[in-house]
Amino acid sequence: MTAQSAPAPGIAPPAGLTEDQAARRLAMGRRGTEVARQAADLVLADDELSTVVTAVEEGRRVYDNIRRFLLYALAGGVAEILVMLLGPLFGLALPLRAGQILWLNLLTHGLTGVAMGAEPVSRHARRRPPRPPGQQVLGGGLWQRILRLGTVATCTSLAAGLWVRQTGQPWQTTLFLALLAAQLGVVLGLRERLLTRENPFLPWAVLAAVGLAVAALYVPFLRAVLETSPPSWPGLAAALAAGLIGFGTARAESRSARAVGRPDGAHPETPVPTP
Repeated sequence: MTAQSAPAPGIAPPAGLTEDQAARRLAMGRRGTEVARQAADLVLADDELSTVVTAVEEGRRVYDNIRRFLLYALAGGVAEILVMLLGPLFGLALPLRAGQILWLNLLTHGLTGVAMGAEPVSRHARRRPPRPPGQQVLGGGLWQRILRLGTVATCTSLAAGLWVRQTGQPWQTTLFLALLAAQLGVVLGLRERLLTRENPFLPWAVLAAVGLAVAALYVPFLRAVLETSPPSWPGLAAALAAGLIGFGTARAESRSARAVGRPDGAHPETPVPTP
């Protein structure tokens, strides 16, 4: 049994098929004939059309989380590169040591980055029309957002290091903490539903990253390997400020994207009439 109909608004087939293909060649897995199943682009194993909606919603959740992770990870990478390039121009000869950079990547991309993959589906997922078939995963304004967030993290981290250096305190450790805090602030700020309980892994990952950052400052073995030192109170305050600024900027970016009709920064959101 096959269905020939126009594509339903806001519905996209899984496995990379276009909506037009799925609507033109849809077969039932139980009641359909073998010929129909072989010729179809999409086979419903349970013969329930609602399965398509569920599959589309899950596919959009995965795609949104991929883009969200790329935004977070690439913005952090941009910030680390800019800190290393611009730091010497402001008198910070060696902004971060190699071990500190590796520790940053472990705490951000390793812990929180993986936890982002479990973020729940957007409330607007079913209302969004399909994305353009030729759109790249970094398209739809994502590159601009990466650069903006990376620039903010860079400026706040360098400002924290320079400010603490003026007081004669260990500025390199402060810069390390500020860059980490800015990235952790960004990862929380990028959540669509900030206080949702559907993904407890992300807040726990952030807490674990904070704990490992504290260990890098006070555990003798890690202090020797990473060449850190206990920060001063001004240094801790500067790092906390960097985290708050990163969080606020990420929230503003997310709200701005939704305000212009792009819940994930890529898709125009328009109310889709129910067929």
